[in-house]
Amino acid sequence: MKQKSSPREKPAPSRLQRELSAGILDFIRVEKLAPGTRLAEVALAERLQVSRTPVRAALKLLARRRLVRPGARRGFFVADAVLPTLKVPGPPAPDDTGRLFLAIARDRRAGRLPVDVSERDLMQRYDATRPIVQRVLTKLAEVAAVQRKPGHGWRFQPIIADAQARDESYRYRLLIEPAGLLEPGFRLDPHWAAEMRRRHQEMMAMPWSETASIALYEMNAAFHEGLAAASGNRFLLVGVQQQNRLRRFANYDWTFGYQRVVVNCREHLAILDRLEAGEQAEAAVLLRRHLEDAAKLKRNTDNAAG
Repeated sequence: MKQKSSPREKPAPSRLQRELSAGILDFIRVEKLAPGTRLAEVALAERLQVSRTPVRAALKLLARRRLVRPGARRGFFVADAVLPTLKVPGPPAPDDTGRLFLAIARDRRAGRLPVDVSERDLMQRYDATRPIVQRVLTKLAEVAAVQRKPGHGWRFQPIIADAQARDESYRYRLLIEPAGLLEPGFRLDPHWAAEMRRRHQEMMAMPWSETASIALYEMNAAFHEGLAAASGNRFLLVGVQQQNRLRRFANYDWTFGYQRVVVNCREHLAILDRLEAGEQAEAAVLLRRHLEDAAKLKRNTDNAAG
């Protein structure tokens, strides 16, 4: 009796297909393409600096995963679910993305990168593929560190780049952040507080690596912005958000070691302890001390570098 042949399994997608798929999804999100928009293979091939054949293969891969949809006759279109629930299949290795984050941050902080750059500039400078560069730029745009220019290229946002400006930044934060905890409309969101506890405990438990400094800064920024939001004073929140944007590149590269990470997390958790106990004045004292210690640490580093 002749056995039926089993259906041929589709081969696993190649690394190029996965990278191009990620690049296409980032393109959809950055350009804010509406559902139903046609995805032109020629334009995508030019943007991703490859031929149409691998672009078509990447589009087919995305269509199989229902992240884009094929047309009735031919071609591919933006799917309804891509923008609100973007999930990039097969992303590039996190270490590659993290290393590029840090390299860009260091060079921008040191003045080695101009304000205006293009994707091609960054690809050539860091020997990186276009999908990885696009992924990093997209993430930086999400945290307002860069902005897409109207015509072509990207523009870095202003940063705090010198020791005097950093010192002024800390003095400004000392004026407004502890005061925010004493605002009459202060109200701590218990769900936010629980999430912050979880993130800080995970940060202390995870193996430390150079690229973890990015997650550390974003967690710290979220903590201080969350306290400002809890103050109920919208102007105070705007001030803290602006400081976080200006400090981002200068703080992505953590140089104080893992033990200081633990100290930083424990100080944040102690502030939460006092706030959850209704002791806002005590929490304000701890927050002031936390900022003063951070300012002193940064000042000592600047003096040593000078």
